[in-house]
Amino acid sequence: MSPRVQVYVIAALLALVGAGLTAYKNLELGFPLLPGEYRTVWTIEAKVGFDADGGPVKAALTLPREQRNMEILGETFSSSGFGFYIAREDDAYRAIWSRRAARGPQSLFYQLDVYQRPGAALAQPLDLSTEIQKPFLGAREQEAVRLAIYSLVEQARERSSDVESLTTQLLFELNDDENQDRNLIFRHYADRSFVDVALLVLATADIPAHRIRGLYLEDDRRRLSPEDLLEVYDGKRWIVFEPSSGQPGVPENFFIWQRGGKSLLDLEGGRNSQVTFSVIANDVPARDVSIRSTKDEKDALVDFSIYSLPIEQQSIFKLILLVPVGALVVVLLRVFVGLRTSGTFMPVLLAIAFIETQLITGLAIFTLILILGLWVRFYLSRLNLLLVSRIAAVVVTVVIIMGAISVVSYKLGIEQALTVTFFPMIILAWTIERMSIVWEEDGPYEVVVQSGGSLLVAILAWWVMTNRYIEHWTFNFPELLLVLLAFILVVGNYTGYRLSELMRFRPLVR
Repeated sequence: MSPRVQVYVIAALLALVGAGLTAYKNLELGFPLLPGEYRTVWTIEAKVGFDADGGPVKAALTLPREQRNMEILGETFSSSGFGFYIAREDDAYRAIWSRRAARGPQSLFYQLDVYQRPGAALAQPLDLSTEIQKPFLGAREQEAVRLAIYSLVEQARERSSDVESLTTQLLFELNDDENQDRNLIFRHYADRSFVDVALLVLATADIPAHRIRGLYLEDDRRRLSPEDLLEVYDGKRWIVFEPSSGQPGVPENFFIWQRGGKSLLDLEGGRNSQVTFSVIANDVPARDVSIRSTKDEKDALVDFSIYSLPIEQQSIFKLILLVPVGALVVVLLRVFVGLRTSGTFMPVLLAIAFIETQLITGLAIFTLILILGLWVRFYLSRLNLLLVSRIAAVVVTVVIIMGAISVVSYKLGIEQALTVTFFPMIILAWTIERMSIVWEEDGPYEVVVQSGGSLLVAILAWWVMTNRYIEHWTFNFPELLLVLLAFILVVGNYTGYRLSELMRFRPLVR
């Protein structure tokens, strides 16, 4: 295999890996491809209120479990004066608050951040009890109610073909105010909720069912009571129904807090307990949501990445990751255009300095240091110093010039010039040394050409590196550097004419 073919094969593999990892982070982990994207994160606060009797108090609140379309990003608990821990009971998690003695009104808080994502709300299957407890209607005064329930069930059974359609018909009948059987049932169970009555009717129809508690995610809602859905078992899977409409499926923006299992709240040592909810929406950067959602899962692509570093190191790497982009600009301008620069990648370092100093200020500082450094270098050449001593002297001179510029600019109130320290001293010293040699060997014209080419490439690299899309892609998708490397390898095989050569040989072509 020839070297050229090897280059193309390696470039193809690098591009495929880089693009694949980028697609995975975007599609599976939710990292945004474009900067400025935000996600709606819902903050839900559950307030447990009760009156303590004066003795020991223990409150147990059922916590929500993970669900497919809702990602719990974080949770906090507030319990002044109470001990707190989380216990697992019957495949469910419960928040336990306890205190040796308490009297009067008490308030406990549980808060979580939720991000809604596409997908089905519930995962199938779930190990829930399918036991049916039929209502006891043996008394003579309850005979009419029993007949009404059986009549309602038989009517619905005749209009259905399976458990799902039977449940829908039963809910339609229970929501029909003109149905006499329905009105009789609700008059008898006047102290019960609609869902309680629906569960009794479903049990009579031999359909396993239970209650789902939750709330609708709507912005700026306070003191909400949990709302109920119904979930029935058709012999193969659990199906959720909205009680008032009878439609199957979990409603949009409905967050399931409790699915089957125990009661929502158990209280010992108190009375008048209640659980209320408050909901508020927050717009959070999409990248932060993705990092928080994968934090607990410890996805390797995120866990072993720049995001795992401290913030200070992340800010440093955010700048370092732009260097390959500047290198690509240098490669394109030197290979395809044919610009001559002082050093191969010195313009990239200048572009990084321009990012910190701003472009105009950086150009002025660089030009001033270069002119003063060349003047000192020409004087040192008359002293016939050794190369190492001469370069060291130039480095010291550059440091002195940078310090002088900083002090003078501070006294004059020019704060932007204080960023002169971002210029790499050694690179400036070597640039001055190289320019002086070029001046002696090829004359001042070549110095102007190389200096101008270096500044032009540095300005173009700065313009590309400060683009908000480039900054976003390099920091959030560093895998794209593999694609960039593949492109540089392909460009390295170019052996055609440069644009500057076409201009040079234009008279010959004519």
